Amino acid sequence: MNADADLEDVRHAVRASAGDARAYSWLVMCHQGPVYRYLVRLVRVPETARELTQDTFLRAFQAIPTWRPEARFRTWLFRIAHNLALDHLRRAKHVRLEPLEAGADVPDPAPGPERRLETAQRMRRLEQALAALAPAHREVLLLREIEEMSYEDIARALDLNLGTVRSRIARARAALLAVLRT
Repeated sequence: MNADADLEDVRHAVRASAGDARAYSWLVMCHQGPVYRYLVRLVRVPETARELTQDTFLRAFQAIPTWRPEARFRTWLFRIAHNLALDHLRRAKHVRLEPLEAGADVPDPAPGPERRLETAQRMRRLEQALAALAPAHREVLLLREIEEMSYEDIARALDLNLGTVRSRIARARAALLAVLRT
């Protein structure tokens, strides 16, 4: 996420907090894809992730008057999504493995069918490995590697110390490699 995007977020969030529904709609359009991707990989059930995404934006809409421009909107939003996902996982007390459909959200830079099959198999393997991780490890990897959040933003989004984020990411990467090697 670049500084221009952050500035646009601030501009629209300030307008939305003053009651501008179109500004809030703009924020939803910009952030619903990343929030959903994060949630679907965290809770592993697409329908649940859709519901949690809707709940995230509903909660954000209700709380936007309390949002402050010194906080990155994206980080604030992912914090809401994180809390909702944790509540859901605690209630469910389990994480289901949903197989990734062939070709689902997998970019295909390969020219031939063999390469496409190979890429799809690798992506399925990675999704299965991510699913095998503890939710705390999976969420930091998703925020860092998929959503490209900084360590500081992850710490704010998950309400963790920066050192905890660094060590959790290191442990999560090691755990992911161990799963992939088996």
